Amino acid sequence: MNTKLNLSENAIKVLKRRYLIKDNQGEVTESPEELFWRVAKAIASAEKNYGSTEEEVEKKAREFYDLMSNLEFLPNSPTLMNAGRPLGQLSACFVLPIQDSMESIFDAVKNTALIHKSGGGTGFAFSKLRPKNSVVASTSGVASGPISFMKVINAATEAVKQGGTRRGANMGVLRIDHPDILEFITSKEDLSELNNFNISVAVTDEFMMKAEKDEFYDLIDPRTQNIYSKNGNPVRLRAKEVFEMIVNQAWKTGEPGVMFIDRMNKENPISKVGLFESTNPCGEQPLLPYESCNLGSINLSKMVKKTNDSFEIDWDKLERVTRTAVEFLDNVIDVNKYPLPQIEENTKMNRKIGLGVMGWADLLVQLRIPYGSDEAVDLGEKVMSFVQERSHLVSSELAKRRGNFPNWSKSVYYDKNTPMRNATVTTIAPTGTISIIASCSSGIEPFFAICYIRNVMDQTRLTEVNPYFEKEGKSKGFLSQKLLEQIAEKNSLKKIDQIPEEVKKIYVTSFDIARQWHVKMQAVFQKYTDNAVSKTINLPNGAKGEDVEEAYKLAYRLGCKGITIYRDQSRKEQVLSVKAAPAKPKVTPMERPSTLSGITEKIKTGYGNLYVTVNTLNGKPFEVFAQIGKSGYSTMADTEAICRLISLALRSRIGLDQIIGQLVGIGGASPVFQEGGLIMSIPDAIAKVLTKHFGNGKNFNSDKDLSLERCPDCGAKLEYDGGCVVCRSCGYSKC
Repeated sequence: MNTKLNLSENAIKVLKRRYLIKDNQGEVTESPEELFWRVAKAIASAEKNYGSTEEEVEKKAREFYDLMSNLEFLPNSPTLMNAGRPLGQLSACFVLPIQDSMESIFDAVKNTALIHKSGGGTGFAFSKLRPKNSVVASTSGVASGPISFMKVINAATEAVKQGGTRRGANMGVLRIDHPDILEFITSKEDLSELNNFNISVAVTDEFMMKAEKDEFYDLIDPRTQNIYSKNGNPVRLRAKEVFEMIVNQAWKTGEPGVMFIDRMNKENPISKVGLFESTNPCGEQPLLPYESCNLGSINLSKMVKKTNDSFEIDWDKLERVTRTAVEFLDNVIDVNKYPLPQIEENTKMNRKIGLGVMGWADLLVQLRIPYGSDEAVDLGEKVMSFVQERSHLVSSELAKRRGNFPNWSKSVYYDKNTPMRNATVTTIAPTGTISIIASCSSGIEPFFAICYIRNVMDQTRLTEVNPYFEKEGKSKGFLSQKLLEQIAEKNSLKKIDQIPEEVKKIYVTSFDIARQWHVKMQAVFQKYTDNAVSKTINLPNGAKGEDVEEAYKLAYRLGCKGITIYRDQSRKEQVLSVKAAPAKPKVTPMERPSTLSGITEKIKTGYGNLYVTVNTLNGKPFEVFAQIGKSGYSTMADTEAICRLISLALRSRIGLDQIIGQLVGIGGASPVFQEGGLIMSIPDAIAKVLTKHFGNGKNFNSDKDLSLERCPDCGAKLEYDGGCVVCRSCGYSKC
């Protein structure tokens, strides 16, 4: 694709895959320039609501176009995807209420499907649901509890995401004093369960105090708000043990995260309107029930200017970009097409926006400041306090011209007599795919890697290098292909002798940085952020449970609103580790009987109709054949090879679930929709046929490789970023 914009190869790849308009055959019909103009014009059209002339609207559209096309600011993905298109749903974040009734629960399921279909993510608090095994008076039965209904929503998400351009994601929250809290904490120990949920425990100040003092705390019955009892006896838990249980699970799998719910509500500017119970899927946006928020991020890597032989922050440019970005996000509220009338009403009553930053690690590299240092933390305070102050000033100016947000009289701004257009203005979000489009580091995260190796066709290995490091390596003469492969393997520069020490000091990666610097960085940005900060506290594989515990405690002491940790390879170990077992006998494939019967099914793929035949023995699959119509010899040969290997595995008594799990979701160059969902490739099509006729109901999905920490599309290592998972090599994203 030809483009006049300064976009990287990966940026263009991501835009083609997820953002640019396609025709009915899946062919891209829009250029990146046209995308940015489409979005700019749609968002600028809100100016008409406030008396602007056509000429003024066009001028504003040009400002918005320049902001995006120069990669100085990008809005959240739904805005890029849907602005100026019939769907028109532009928000990324939603929170839906769930009350303790079957009607409310299944209303939430329906509304979740509508939101996910439109490209948004959803958060839920399950704290109001009665605990498992409680008596249900209307039916004389017993309640199944919050976890069971999380599984219902998880299944609905699985069904909806097969047909979308953006995967549905959920946040599940349960209060620390809910009677089912122990089951909730361990609900994702099996990573195949609740795979469309991030989970967080809503922790109170009282709990943290009692955990520190090693005291017991009460569980609360959500129906009565009284102390929960069994057989007439109050149920109390030892706070320290529950806290250690959270820490242990997080060490093993990265979940649950923790939300400091009292702190969120203490800093809630509209607490008279309602209190927070949940956040969006990645935790950075606390919202009231039926609220939504639209986010956007300033690319800090572009906020620099050169003076002599060094760089410094261009504060004038940062102020200009901040001003235009706030105006952009406020306009989004007016042109947005909301998925539910309740969401439109509540969103417009509070007009929350979330302006954040990305490219923080890139900025530090340009300024020659190590990420894990007091100098970096001090600069973070200067940068985010500047963005916070200027963005609030712009919102106040907008209020004078356009009016305060309708709930202003119930807010802290009313008490201060400060006009405000938006109840909240700033958020630090994970920027996954938009940071790939902008060719910058994600959010306020350090670099996850300096170098990636991507496997492409014919076993070719392509090396992708951090551009700042590549430039410096070439200028100082230490760069070589062998060195790059060594860096990619180690995911760190620390122990590579060929690299100068001053370079190692600057180009640090996530697992090089001590936990306290991760937390300190999150805390300093939180200090100047209205909403919350999404950041992953990445820990090396060898980190201990005490390291996780100290990170949680430090986050609480320093004023964070929540925390997510991830220990390198912990999910891989959780899935693959097994106890030592006696040696197994050699596997011998079963002989084929002379006669077998089976089924043949036609399924559409991007390469033509695929005819899949599955023959059975004693009712179980024994062999698979497939014929692809109107396709080249290579495709037919590959299809035959796949089927031979499947048949060999079946005859060798390999479980069908394992075979399907290896095939489902494999990506191809020509995905195609057909009745029942998206067919990614020929292997994926065969897996769908096997599942349809012989599957055991297990939830197979294309996220299987997330547990192996490798991208299902290109095989590169995945990054865990604030609850989202993204591949910076090819643009694959879980969210």
